[in-house]
Amino acid sequence: MKCHYIHTKIAVFSLAMVLYTCCRASPLTLHPVVLIPGSGGNQLEARLTEKYNPSSLWCNRWYPLKKDPDGWFRMWFDPTLLLRPFTKCFNQRMMIYYDSDEDDYHNAPGVETRVPHFGSTQSLLYLDPSLKSITSYMEPLVRSLEEIGYINGENLFGAPYDFRYALAAQHHPSKVASKYLSDLKSLVESASASNGGKPVILLSHSLGGLFALHLLDRASISWRQKYVKHFIALSAPWGGTVDEMRTFASGNTLGAPLVDPLLVREEQRSSASNLWLLPSPTVFDKGKPLVVTPNFSYSSSDIVVFLRDIGFSEGVSPYKTRVFPLIESLPSPEVPVTCVFGSGVKTPEMLVYGMGGFDEGMEVVYGDGDGTVNMVSLLALESTWDGVRNQSIKVIKIEGVSHTDVLKDERALERVIGEVSSINSEFSMNFE
Repeated sequence: MKCHYIHTKIAVFSLAMVLYTCCRASPLTLHPVVLIPGSGGNQLEARLTEKYNPSSLWCNRWYPLKKDPDGWFRMWFDPTLLLRPFTKCFNQRMMIYYDSDEDDYHNAPGVETRVPHFGSTQSLLYLDPSLKSITSYMEPLVRSLEEIGYINGENLFGAPYDFRYALAAQHHPSKVASKYLSDLKSLVESASASNGGKPVILLSHSLGGLFALHLLDRASISWRQKYVKHFIALSAPWGGTVDEMRTFASGNTLGAPLVDPLLVREEQRSSASNLWLLPSPTVFDKGKPLVVTPNFSYSSSDIVVFLRDIGFSEGVSPYKTRVFPLIESLPSPEVPVTCVFGSGVKTPEMLVYGMGGFDEGMEVVYGDGDGTVNMVSLLALESTWDGVRNQSIKVIKIEGVSHTDVLKDERALERVIGEVSSINSEFSMNFE
């Protein structure tokens, strides 16, 4: 009898999948989807004012030549940043600064920024539309969603943001990130209202998952029940990453050719969201060394010491007051959650530095993960929420898929679209 029930369930689910994947569903039958990108996953525009003080002739206000009539230009992503003189310009313009008096971050003097196309998927598709083949980001995912009936601006929406800024712990201001969270909440409400009151599916990648989780945590349970059907998180670094310690210690080119990691280190250290992504002692074993030097071994409980020792003491106060209280817990939202991520990809698990210090190369000891996020961080919600009442969580691991390939790998897209289709058909089945 039990076997017959299982076969029946599989048959029903398979039929639902055929209906959703082989035929374009009417937009009226679909729950709206809101896409939330990861760090660096959307375009960012800038404009230079008279207060801007260039660090060199290369960085003068004439650069770049291509601007709109009001002086706005795309700051991220700009391929010229790969060239050394322009890398320095990019750093100067991209940096943000912590003001201890205001207890908040702000742009560099004379640099105004804006996020284009909020509400649309447009700035999520390609980081540089003129270089589609090498800067494609969410385009394969969006195309796959369109194939099952989703339409940009009707039942499919994008929520880009200024990914340099992060949320802060309670009673600490975070003007830019808090405004984003408010705009995201309004987008969810309007997406639902324009689709017959259907609750939305939040679909995030990487850092976007942390913003989505805090959106849910800071909203009332009645709001969550009314407006959010499901939360699908792709490659979310719930407890940060070891690779982020490399970013702070030595700079991180993220695989970009020609770029000296030490040239981008200062800008990367300035990012509030990077502080947020340092390994959390709530998730990582406090007794396990993550960075080893001849004089000291740093675990997830030694982040303050680590920041001082790498020469970034200005990061200590915002980490202790704004970030640490934010990462002490992973509150359950009482909304169904599905985590999708890769596994079996070599991921930095320990960084070993020699006598040359943090400016020299390091030996990397690898472990399991998606190439960027460690497995313990990817699995943090499952381990933290085990046994929590009113909290459904499903985990889908895809062997050999990297942190960003989850957005374009055929196997990964099949699983993600399968989840969306399953939610829309009101059937749920555990693949694992």
